[in-house]
Amino acid sequence: MLLGTHTPKLDDKGRVILPAKFRDDLGAGIVVTRGQERCLYVFSAEEFERTHERIREAPLTNKQARDFLRMFLSGASAEKPDSQNRITIPPALRAYAGLERDLVVTGVGAHAEIWNADAWNAYAEGNEDSYSEMEQEVIPGLF
Repeated sequence: MLLGTHTPKLDDKGRVILPAKFRDDLGAGIVVTRGQERCLYVFSAEEFERTHERIREAPLTNKQARDFLRMFLSGASAEKPDSQNRITIPPALRAYAGLERDLVVTGVGAHAEIWNADAWNAYAEGNEDSYSEMEQEVIPGLF
């Protein structure tokens, strides 16, 4: 399970070092793809395949399902960490997420997310009140 928030740097070649905490789950090979809110989703190869299988169950007659599938898969890139545990973020994905030198990598359970640090800070600040006021019905049985 991927948990916690880390603040690595993007190097000049578009690489980022995987946080040590995530290496066991992601070190064997990953898939990076477009996330929602202009972040990138990072899945282990196995988790990406499970997620892809669930998405494929959605009816192709549903426009939202088609749109999501297209966006999610069209930017997907399989990456293998190098000997220094760096992964390369393809230029198109860096542009999509507005990645610059300062990043935030946050574990979200079954996947991680890579954010532009300023975008993450704005997202977190903008959602703090709604998180604090979230009602039980959003995630039944949680509290």
